[in-house]
Amino acid sequence: MPKVITPREFGAPLGMYSHGMMAPGGEILVVAGQVGMTGGRVAGLDVESQTKAALQNVRAVLEAGGCSMRDVIRLQTFLTSADDIPGFMKARQEVFPRYFPDGAYPPNTLLVVSRLVRPELRVEIEAMAVKGVRKAAPGAPRRLAANKRRPTRRPGRRR
Repeated sequence: MPKVITPREFGAPLGMYSHGMMAPGGEILVVAGQVGMTGGRVAGLDVESQTKAALQNVRAVLEAGGCSMRDVIRLQTFLTSADDIPGFMKARQEVFPRYFPDGAYPPNTLLVVSRLVRPELRVEIEAMAVKGVRKAAPGAPRRLAANKRRPTRRPGRRR
């Protein structure tokens, strides 16, 4: 599980995010920008509906890759209007406590752009997650890390 990083000299974040996160070793899952669509249709014309749908789509991709929202170490959000920031924040306040029940919110960069791929879309959210290294069951063979492989033996040589 990722660990929240907050420098001593920093104050609390200005919103529902962390200043940084340290992820344990594992596979990285990068989620392409997800928009506020469900079943091929725009979830609604307002940014709140689209934000909730975009986050549900991020979650679906994560789950398909064997991760959960709690494995997310970074979010990047694109809005098409600065006027949508309050609605975006409201949607996050509604869904983040379910997705991140321990309150360890991933870092998020919020950008305001002129437009997304379709003009009716107001928000797009990218994510990066780390699929944690699972501990082997007792008695299971252990895999050695690439840099700690046993030396190969040459034929005819004994140790």
